[in-house]
Amino acid sequence: MAALILFGGGGDLAMRMLLPSLYFLEHDGLLPDGLKIIGAARSEESADDYVAKVLDAVKAKAEADKAWDEDSWSRMKARLDYLAVDATSPESLKPLKDKVGDGEVTSFLAVSPSLYARIVTAMKAAGLAEKNCRIVLEKPVGRDLTSFLEIDDAVAHAFSESQVFRIDHYLGKETVQNLIALRFGNTIFEPLWNNLSIDHVQITIGETVGVGDRWPYYDEYGALRDMLQNHMLQLLCLVAMEPPSDLDPDSVRNEKVKVLRSLRPITPDEAERVTVRGQYVAGTSEGKPVKGYDEERGQDSDTETFVAIRADIDNWRWAGVPFFMRTGKRLPEKRTEIVIQFKPVPHSIFDRDANSNKNGGEVTANRMIIELQPEEDISLTVMNKRPGLDRRMQLQPIKMSLSWGVDGKGDAPPRRRIAYERLLLDAMAGDSTLFVRRDEAEQAWKWVDEVSEAWAESGLKPDEYVAGTWGPDSADMLMMRTGRDWNTTDA
Repeated sequence: MAALILFGGGGDLAMRMLLPSLYFLEHDGLLPDGLKIIGAARSEESADDYVAKVLDAVKAKAEADKAWDEDSWSRMKARLDYLAVDATSPESLKPLKDKVGDGEVTSFLAVSPSLYARIVTAMKAAGLAEKNCRIVLEKPVGRDLTSFLEIDDAVAHAFSESQVFRIDHYLGKETVQNLIALRFGNTIFEPLWNNLSIDHVQITIGETVGVGDRWPYYDEYGALRDMLQNHMLQLLCLVAMEPPSDLDPDSVRNEKVKVLRSLRPITPDEAERVTVRGQYVAGTSEGKPVKGYDEERGQDSDTETFVAIRADIDNWRWAGVPFFMRTGKRLPEKRTEIVIQFKPVPHSIFDRDANSNKNGGEVTANRMIIELQPEEDISLTVMNKRPGLDRRMQLQPIKMSLSWGVDGKGDAPPRRRIAYERLLLDAMAGDSTLFVRRDEAEQAWKWVDEVSEAWAESGLKPDEYVAGTWGPDSADMLMMRTGRDWNTTDA
């Protein structure tokens, strides 16, 4: 019997993401035959009570996506079980080991990373780390390189690297995977994907929500460690990596590690010029007045809720091409996008007067926008002749969609999947392509630690920004001093 154990099976991540993902996989007939799904948590409750909670969680999500049906739920319900355990105690885990037997076991740790070391030690003692077992670790693992290595060394003592799946759910998004197909499945893009044709790259992850009751965690991590160390650097790697020889997990991850090793260190002398820290103050978000971060926390703090960084990759492909990254809380939109800004034509043959703002718009450089949320889309802006009989050719920019749409047969696009659906399937199948290898995480933490140390040595404090705006003015200056601007257009 194969089993999926959800440690923290009654928590927010499990109920909001993991269990609905498993329902959708059940609905589509994609779960392995005979798979048991076992929730494991400290709460003393019966399996029936747990199943009732799961029903409430998955039904609401499935109905919103118009994918609820009783047959699918009946099949999933038959897979579900629950055990109250202390995951840090080998004795407490023995009944769990007895329940799963000698079959393949995938354990997902949807718990605080501070418990990882103790849990994996207990799992090994209880027989839940055998060769037929895998473990999935949710980010963040540690808050710096030292703490990451401490936790990961404990994991490595219990599990081999091939058994460990460090998850970054952004890698499960369809459009992120489509970026790989777009780059390496088409000859028209890869020859242009370098410093000869690309002016710069922007990566934005904007959130409208504030920190709220997460501040005990967030105040220790901040935007740099919470978002940039994982999600943003993973997106940067997929944009910047060299073509792998194949899609074998290690082939892909080898190329990502090369990118991380090529990131130029940020020194204290450069910190103010190439990085920005911000913290939101009271303002308006989504039409409602909201408190500032310090007000939510109840005391003053130097933790950044916004970060913008210019990153440079010192290799032949990307020398001279800046990668601008920004992420923050209480921004105007929930938006995650990658902008590939191409260079302008070296010389315009078109009449400037005919193509002025008054007569039809200037010749603008090509731009690709890869949108990950709120929708998933890839678009390419190109210049086109405006229809008409004007004596002078008039140009206009048009957007070409490069994403899945209604095909020639009239079939509707598939349901937008939760990123965890792909990743859960891959973890249970042992496919680690979309997961983070240890040396990737090490290199990411090493670079982020250098940024953090540069801030500390230079004394760089967060600049204030009003909730509901795109961060502090210094974030705009980060771009403007290079003659560029942040993207403000929709994908």
